[in-house]
Amino acid sequence: MSNYHYPFLKFSNKTMKPLFILIISLSVVITVYCTVIFADDRPNFLFVYSDDQSYDQLGVVQQEQGEKGRYPWFKTPNMDCLAEDGIRFRNAFVTSSLCSPSRAAFLTGRYNHCNGIASNFRSLPIDTVTYASLLQKAGYTTGYFGKWHMGSQRERPGFDYHASFISHGQFFDCSLLVQGIETPTKGWVDDVTTDYAIKFIEEQKSSAKPWSITIGFKAPHGPAIPPERNAKLYEGEKARIVPNLNVQAIYLEKQGIPFKKQPLPENGLVSVHYGRFRCVKACDENLGRLMDALDRLGYAENTIVVYCSDNGYYTGEHGLGDKRSAYEESLRIPFIVRFPKLVGKGKGIVVDEPILNIDLAPTLLDFANVPIPKEIQGRSLRPLLEGKKPADWRKAWFYEYFAEKQRNSKVVDVTAVRTIDAKLIRYALQKGIQEDWSELFDLKNDPYETKNLYNNPDYTELRKNMETEYNRLKNEVGYKIPDYVDRPDWWNLGLPDDENKTHEVTAPGSRLIFDFKQIDKTKMIDVSGNNNHGILHKIVLDKGENGEPAGRFNGNSFIDVPKASSINVEKIAWTTEIVFKPESKNGILLVLGGPSQGYSLGLEDELLVFTAVVDGESYKIATKNPVEGWNKVTALFTKNRTMVLYLNNKKVGERKLPSLIPKEPNFAWRIGAAHGKKDDIHGFSGVISFVKLSAGEFPPE
Repeated sequence: MSNYHYPFLKFSNKTMKPLFILIISLSVVITVYCTVIFADDRPNFLFVYSDDQSYDQLGVVQQEQGEKGRYPWFKTPNMDCLAEDGIRFRNAFVTSSLCSPSRAAFLTGRYNHCNGIASNFRSLPIDTVTYASLLQKAGYTTGYFGKWHMGSQRERPGFDYHASFISHGQFFDCSLLVQGIETPTKGWVDDVTTDYAIKFIEEQKSSAKPWSITIGFKAPHGPAIPPERNAKLYEGEKARIVPNLNVQAIYLEKQGIPFKKQPLPENGLVSVHYGRFRCVKACDENLGRLMDALDRLGYAENTIVVYCSDNGYYTGEHGLGDKRSAYEESLRIPFIVRFPKLVGKGKGIVVDEPILNIDLAPTLLDFANVPIPKEIQGRSLRPLLEGKKPADWRKAWFYEYFAEKQRNSKVVDVTAVRTIDAKLIRYALQKGIQEDWSELFDLKNDPYETKNLYNNPDYTELRKNMETEYNRLKNEVGYKIPDYVDRPDWWNLGLPDDENKTHEVTAPGSRLIFDFKQIDKTKMIDVSGNNNHGILHKIVLDKGENGEPAGRFNGNSFIDVPKASSINVEKIAWTTEIVFKPESKNGILLVLGGPSQGYSLGLEDELLVFTAVVDGESYKIATKNPVEGWNKVTALFTKNRTMVLYLNNKKVGERKLPSLIPKEPNFAWRIGAAHGKKDDIHGFSGVISFVKLSAGEFPPE
């Protein structure tokens, strides 16, 4: 009988399909036999990670911490069962504590200054080498389920099969991209994606190939809405206080941000966000369903299961409620591995050697007998999983975070080095490292990081040693600020400004120009000088009307342009120019944003349509006649709150708006395809030779 628990729903099991068909020739028997033996030699992989689950939001950790545990009432029986039958790493960390960057680090085994993702707004380049793409080439069937998050990316490079949502999705009735097709669903999103994952595992029984699947739970990410079955759990429970609840983060203090200490009750208990725990509980239940499926289908013995989180999360420590910065609660994650061939049932092992998210990729490749590329910066965990203690295992590691365009975030660039029992943190603005912001902690004697020892003369030697280690590791990992950082509006000012300040453009003029003359592999170079470079997806070079370079779009091609302050259209006049030749009746030429705020240019039944979305309401201007051949389009938002459309320098129409676009749209720029649903307007087919975005009004002459 299974040890895994999910007493919340009753699912009907499908009748098992026959595992073998009638053998009609000896050659087929030999082929199938040899293939099965080969597959059995290599383990399957089930990698599951939650979103923003703190390292101590595990029942087994609360039990281990005893009186120091914040949530002694919190139980996760399936995660605990995984630990009882496997290996739990007590010191697991991420190299950058942010959703997309951490996910990219898991996939690639590389730091974010190397792997193409340094913020939440970028798509992972489709030619990126990941553990999935390498396993795929080595004969594995690969699948991805649930949250992917890299900007609003639709592709899942390296995966044969996917049932996954765009960006953050939603907790209930979330539309999934199933093999790229928008598919409506019903129910709590992580229940649904677990259904898809189990179905995928069931279908592998008819194949002799090994498989590898990755499941990204949406929970417990905010707003942390649990399934109905858990809606009332933990009511009345409170958390024990910890010493750093009233210690302000230094990077906020140095920015002059007010800090109000919270009154701590005499009983030592404070309120908790119930939703987070209810969501983690639901993750635990779905993990139990997955483990039961492995048992039922006969995969348990030869499947390596990894459960962890994409990053830690503050729940009041240092007055914070997010992640990004380098305190323990943000860096540290739960990390459990089960592989019955290494650890027998009920003989769980605890490992204290520090491990990183970049270690996952080389570990999976190692067990699959796939050569580990020299570019991978992580290290295979196989020796630790096999009970060995390598003398040269890391004693210290490097952390990085790049200030990115996230509403209300005040976290500047962060770099840090953490050893077994100490940590040095440094902060930087555009003008460089702020030495007087630096922090030094003795983690052995101050695990909650309440006393900054950086300027304490009694710790001069520790500071010197940590600075030496910092410089060594900085050079070892090749730290640099990549050109794909998406900086916040306040970055050029040196310090964050008032979050309520209206976005302004001081100098009207071009903000992005794509003329297709400068392309660097998968990057479209912005020749305006604003560095708003685009990421190419399946674009083929062609020629424009006069023989100039152009891009051919096939309906599945597009260019993603990450968010940046220079191309933020919030509350300003704006001009868009695009030159194109259509080859289909429908297609998106350019889009910014989604159903709440933004605008688009596209073809609908051969008519050119300019659509603005202001606070959820759509406003359109369309041509009366079909658009054919080469065309130049100019679309304006004027200072007097009017949208105006020109086709080949002739005004098509204008329409009054209730306001200019009042808020920065959630979705970034995309050329050649829509975000999300494509039921009504499909990807553009044809040729585009020029795109220009400008702040201000520039009607055609």
